[in-house]
Amino acid sequence: MEKKLILRGVLAGAVAGLLAFAFARIFAEPQIAKAIDYESGRDAAQNALDKAAGLPVEAAGSELFSRTIQANLGIGVGIVFFGMAMGALFAVAYAVCLGRTGGLRARTLALLVAGGGFLGMYLVPFLKYPANPPAIGHEETIEQRSALYLTMVVCSIALLAGAVWLGKRLQARFGNWNATLLAVAAFVVAIGIVMLLLPQYGDLGYNRDNYGNQATETPLPLTDAKGTIVYPGFPADVLFAFRFYSVGAQLILWAAIGLVFAPLAERLLQPARQDAPATSPKPDPLPA
Repeated sequence: MEKKLILRGVLAGAVAGLLAFAFARIFAEPQIAKAIDYESGRDAAQNALDKAAGLPVEAAGSELFSRTIQANLGIGVGIVFFGMAMGALFAVAYAVCLGRTGGLRARTLALLVAGGGFLGMYLVPFLKYPANPPAIGHEETIEQRSALYLTMVVCSIALLAGAVWLGKRLQARFGNWNATLLAVAAFVVAIGIVMLLLPQYGDLGYNRDNYGNQATETPLPLTDAKGTIVYPGFPADVLFAFRFYSVGAQLILWAAIGLVFAPLAERLLQPARQDAPATSPKPDPLPA
């Protein structure tokens, strides 16, 4: 049964990945192109400053894949495989919850698990470490940023699971509604403490030593030796649009996983239609 559920989860994830890619290709990819153009212009301005100061200028490396391939095949394959992986994890979580959630229908449980996946795997970590387009982020801090984001994801999932467990334990004493509110409040407080304890990207040692006290790694205006701005900072509208469409793509992904998986799971778990009319028994013969 578990293998069949996981296969259906992978299928739902593939479909969801295609839908998320279509959305990202239309809305998010133009923002990525603007970010790459900004990065190229900033690099050219920095090279000009270095050349004027007599410093060595690094030659631009050739791209292994063209932007056309990256924007279509590369992103498409990446999102589809990511959707399949999330679909498999979703199916595992669904199998764990199955039979432990009272009388919930298979479809309802699928939508709840998908909502929990979106919340725990993406939205809550996004609030602390939001997605960034190209040109934001330093190569020297990639490992630290990856470790911090992974820590945030693990804490989010663990605390969300703990909140569900707490709600079930409190249900008998406080009722379903009050138990849910208490569990939500406990999750908000706990995840808030985690967010306060984890550092911001701007607080990392390399960033403080080289860029001062900043909240993020978003590029500031580039200035010359006299302090004159020679190239602007990263456009705020591009950053907002990229993050907004990133949330939209993830919302589509998880919603599609839940909606596609729900009927597949229900047919597997409840093969006989519950609403099929029962065959009426023949009436007993009247006594002679």
